[in-house]
Amino acid sequence: MVGKRSLRKDSSQALGHSSTRRRHRHHVDDMEDGMSACRRLLLRRRRRRHHQHHPSSLPGRFRDEDDDDDDEWEEEDDRMTRANRRRDQLTQALLHGIDGDELERFRVPESQLKTMGNDKKAIREFYRAQNSCLDDWREVDAVVVALADDVLDSMDPDPDGDGDQERCGALQRVQGNLAELLPDEERNRRAVAARRAAWAINFNVVANVLLLAGKAVAAVTTGSLSLVASLVDSALDLLCTLIVWSTNRLVLWRLSALRRRFPVGRRRLEPVGILVFSIIMIISFLQILRESVSRLMPPHRQPEALGVVAVVTMVATVVIKGAIGLACRPVRAPKVQALVQDCKTDVVFNSLSLLFPLVGHRAGIWWLDPLGAGLLSLFIVYDWGCTSVDNVVRLSGEAVADDTLRKLTYLAWRFSPVVDGFKSIVAYHAGDGVWVEFDVLLGEDTPLGRSHDIAETLQYCAEALPYVDRAFVTTDYAAVGPTGHALDTERNH
Repeated sequence: MVGKRSLRKDSSQALGHSSTRRRHRHHVDDMEDGMSACRRLLLRRRRRRHHQHHPSSLPGRFRDEDDDDDDEWEEEDDRMTRANRRRDQLTQALLHGIDGDELERFRVPESQLKTMGNDKKAIREFYRAQNSCLDDWREVDAVVVALADDVLDSMDPDPDGDGDQERCGALQRVQGNLAELLPDEERNRRAVAARRAAWAINFNVVANVLLLAGKAVAAVTTGSLSLVASLVDSALDLLCTLIVWSTNRLVLWRLSALRRRFPVGRRRLEPVGILVFSIIMIISFLQILRESVSRLMPPHRQPEALGVVAVVTMVATVVIKGAIGLACRPVRAPKVQALVQDCKTDVVFNSLSLLFPLVGHRAGIWWLDPLGAGLLSLFIVYDWGCTSVDNVVRLSGEAVADDTLRKLTYLAWRFSPVVDGFKSIVAYHAGDGVWVEFDVLLGEDTPLGRSHDIAETLQYCAEALPYVDRAFVTTDYAAVGPTGHALDTERNH
């Protein structure tokens, strides 16, 4: 999100950049006018040479053809001028009224929220939710300011329809990579967030490797089943990290063969990998649960003693995981927040893995260690069962959260100066990413060029949001009518 930064400066910069691009575009139009005149001149010279070498040709016919060619070029130039004027009008309408400072007056500073007592907890949560909503709206405004003119400037790169690209817009220059068109401030913010996320994940991997080695030594030197459960948890956590890293590499590979095989991208590989891993995790801890039940049966065993290495390793695990979670908590990236949640779970899990055998040995309770291992196994089975269900539901097309839908609705509202309304806005998950469908209402007599430019601009602005994988925009002239999709597709298949 853009956060607490003001859009006024960015807007002026963006609008100034927009006017620069428009001046550049008019300069390109002048060049195209000159090229058109050159082509007409070359055509006349060619026909004069043809007339000189073929005296039997009729000069009147060539004069008529020259006049027809001049008329065609004039019509083409007029069409390009009208198209440029239409896009300039759309850009001005979209950017009119965007003022981030107007929204800032509704923000309550975090320092003021912290001074509110527990009796005002509901009020504090309300204002925090409002601040988050303002952040979402400012991010949408920043995207519209940055992309609207660039997207419209990229329309119709082949105005004469001869199959050759005569003009190159911003989208053509960046080859569809919308992040390169965002303001420097927003790109830097996303780059910093990505670096922090990478640092946190890499540091967590190194910590997991070292702690796994220590837990292996502790589990071998003692026969505690709770420590074995902790060892299995750490080993599978490391495997999960490797799965996420490898699937993320596959997603980022830009091979032409992969693009042809997966035309809409490979973002869903990561939740599929997590789903497969969750099944492995559940099966592994069901085996530990089975072993803990068998140890509770006769013959009974003596409580397992914990050595110094085991105690130090488990304490170090709790301290390190707690420190990583606290350090990563301010980073709002989704992956880092998932890491924070994982660290909290590890702190609880490893604390109980240490307490069950330690208390059992000191108090002489032989059944406390296997009972603790069984309870920890049930906790892991439940936790990863919920994770697998969440991934299945998202892969099946679950509707997005209300705050995400409100953000997309605000983006649609930003296009209200150029549309008559919106028939529907549908957003749903396709894995971790979001697909969104806009049904736009336009006048029945709206020209095709204007309808196309509005729909494409809205589509690119939506796909510039970090969590949107695909956006689909359809146009309609009636507020009441077909839904746009067949409702019996599931029954038909």
